[in-house]
Amino acid sequence: MKLLVLLGVILFILAAHQLLKVVELVREMKPTKEWEPTDEENDFMGKMLLLFGVVFLGLFFYQINRWYDKSLPPAASEHGKHVDELLFWNLILISFIFVVVNALLFYFSYKYRGNKNRRAIYYADNSKLEMLWTIIPASALAFIIAFGLKYWNEITAPSTEKNPIVVELYAKQFDWTARYPGKDGKLGSTDFRHIEGSNPVGLDTTDKAGYDDLLVKNEFHIPVGREVVFYFRSRDVIHSAFMPHFRVQMNCVPGMVTTFKFKPTKTTKEMRQDPYVQNLMKQINEQRAKEGKEPVEFDYTLLCNKICGASHYNMQMKIVVETEQEFNEWLRQQKAFKTLANK
Repeated sequence: MKLLVLLGVILFILAAHQLLKVVELVREMKPTKEWEPTDEENDFMGKMLLLFGVVFLGLFFYQINRWYDKSLPPAASEHGKHVDELLFWNLILISFIFVVVNALLFYFSYKYRGNKNRRAIYYADNSKLEMLWTIIPASALAFIIAFGLKYWNEITAPSTEKNPIVVELYAKQFDWTARYPGKDGKLGSTDFRHIEGSNPVGLDTTDKAGYDDLLVKNEFHIPVGREVVFYFRSRDVIHSAFMPHFRVQMNCVPGMVTTFKFKPTKTTKEMRQDPYVQNLMKQINEQRAKEGKEPVEFDYTLLCNKICGASHYNMQMKIVVETEQEFNEWLRQQKAFKTLANK
């Protein structure tokens, strides 16, 4: 039986080989080669490429118009305006190049479609053109880098305020804890060996500087118009503190402390009155109504921008930006770590 199957396979291979030879002989007898496209085929493909290019670029502009009013609202921090400015000019430059290059690509595919009466010209080199297409991109890149470095140095420079607001954001799977210094203005030292139920951030209980530290969950407050210096820590894996409305993102790395500073420019109440935000929230609530959900109002939010585990989506914390008077009043209502630990 096995021998018959083997013979059958061999005969099938031989028959297929002979069939291919017959096909090749038939092709040789034809006056034109099948694999050589005709002028009609080239003309059709050239027109289709031109049509595809028009549709492709049309969809590009449609997407811009469709989603333009659904992006983030204007930045609510001083440095965020510079970040938006850099992003805007980068997008303008990239979009311009994208449109021009693709328009030429599809147009030339049509203009220089195959034709038996046309012959290609061998063009060795052109030093002027090569210099031109080297200088222009290099100049554009240098412009972007120069402004990027300028703003980067300003954003990452040490705080110049005498008494900035200090907030530590402590990340763990899957929530955030905010810590403020007490009346002494100092954050107490920490050690992971001290972490327990009543001490979620590992405050050193022998360091008196930490006795009056304030630990808050669910939401934290910052004052408008004051520089806020953030310190970021993580208990377990790499998290990434992301505050999109302030154009802030900083990794929280186990075993080290990272930092970032910024100055909020709009309170939560002011942001809710912004026409762009109101229109955005209207669209969101219309969609929620269709899904049978309750309407929501705008809030600043702290998110985790690293996929840190199964419940990554739970890593959200409300941020309230308010006047300094309101902030101080809220701060007075928070209980010190020593009070909480003694309960």
